[in-house]
Amino acid sequence: MKKILIVSDGVIGHHFIQRVIGTHTTENRYYIIHPETEEKYKGYNPDRFRFFHFDPTSYYKISAVFKTDFTQVMLAIENRVELEQTIKNIHILKPTIRIIALDLWNAKSPNDGIEWVNMQEVLALNLMDSLPNIPVLAQNIGLGQGEIMEVIVPFGSSFVYRHIGAIEQNKWQIAAIYRNRQLILPSDQKMIHPNDLLVLVGEPNVLKSIYRAIKRELGQFPAPFGSKLYLLIDMAYEKPKIMFELIRRSLYIQNKLGKSLLIKVLNPSNIDNIQEIKGYARKGVEIEIVYDQNEDDDMILNDIKKHHIGLFLVSQMMFSRVSIRKKLYKGGVPVLKLANRSFSTLKQSVVILGEDSHVEHISTTVFDVAAQLGFNLQLIDYATEERGNIIQAIEHFKNLSTIFSKSIIVVKTEENPVRFLRESENFLQCLPFTEKMFENPFKRFFATDPDILYTKLDSYHQLFIPTQI
Repeated sequence: MKKILIVSDGVIGHHFIQRVIGTHTTENRYYIIHPETEEKYKGYNPDRFRFFHFDPTSYYKISAVFKTDFTQVMLAIENRVELEQTIKNIHILKPTIRIIALDLWNAKSPNDGIEWVNMQEVLALNLMDSLPNIPVLAQNIGLGQGEIMEVIVPFGSSFVYRHIGAIEQNKWQIAAIYRNRQLILPSDQKMIHPNDLLVLVGEPNVLKSIYRAIKRELGQFPAPFGSKLYLLIDMAYEKPKIMFELIRRSLYIQNKLGKSLLIKVLNPSNIDNIQEIKGYARKGVEIEIVYDQNEDDDMILNDIKKHHIGLFLVSQMMFSRVSIRKKLYKGGVPVLKLANRSFSTLKQSVVILGEDSHVEHISTTVFDVAAQLGFNLQLIDYATEERGNIIQAIEHFKNLSTIFSKSIIVVKTEENPVRFLRESENFLQCLPFTEKMFENPFKRFFATDPDILYTKLDSYHQLFIPTQI
């Protein structure tokens, strides 16, 4: 049994002792020095609590109590002079004992060996916990460094009606769900509802990103990935006609999304073309010409961080280069591969549902893009024998369509979805941006996964969305 000394006075000390008496643990025994008599405290166990009534600033009197071998000392003394004298007495008697003290004056020193509980910080944290849209962090559980967090899921959240098993949980985890004051233990099949309170556990920096993702609502794309658009043009590969079509389509998208656009030009080779490109510079559109570029450097990754890029725009030719594709994947932002088709006349965005697909990971972004660009949303239900995940995904999309007031069309077909879609004139295919994009090309001849067969629809516009937050 651990023996703990509590030295206190005033209202805070009184409430602290009441709280300690209210605990039901039998592992500790408390020795309490306090001006009030024990008759003030009801329901305490005399075997666990012993009260003393004397001035703790008296070295002679407190030294008699220290004949007991204490594990630690708790000090809740509201008079600063008395607190300092009490600490001095304790240090003389037990120089190495652990002391936890209430700090009402912001007087803590990093070198005094005392664990100070700053009253101003405690009050500020409690006030912060009462603010809306602020994550609640566990203070008295774990390390208290933000590795345990509570988040209420708002009605328009990107997490609403998603199955737990369809949420990528890397370096973090949903530990519990509270709904209507009831505890729900998470499982892959459980679905998140509006106003659910999620208890998250993970690395503090990761949880901050997860919090922002949960609070994200429709109409913010390219958030939470970034805030700017980025068009990459390599004049060593692109023909002038294709290059200027890319710029015009990017400007159209930039206008629809209302975000800034950076046009980065590599390997400039024609002065007239360069001058024409510079002519597109305006408010919200920045042109950057790179005259000395090494393809193997980290320009793309550096630019993503430097400019807070949220959407990459590239041509078919650029995306077909494995080295570029790998850098874009590593960058962790959506990539819009623009095909040699009109973009301004697009009316349809398409998602192919497959048994092994990760469409629930990208669903909110799909809805967001469709809403901002004014597209209809079509789901292609490729009829296979294994339909568990497909049925789950359709349910998920239908729930989101109600929340976001965005209708969807579910097309069920037994025909190969690639062959089915090739009969369409124009559409935007939305699909997860995963490591499947880098599998051996020969495997595609035998593959049935629509995420692997993306090259079969290469002549259409495609939006590749990262599955990790």
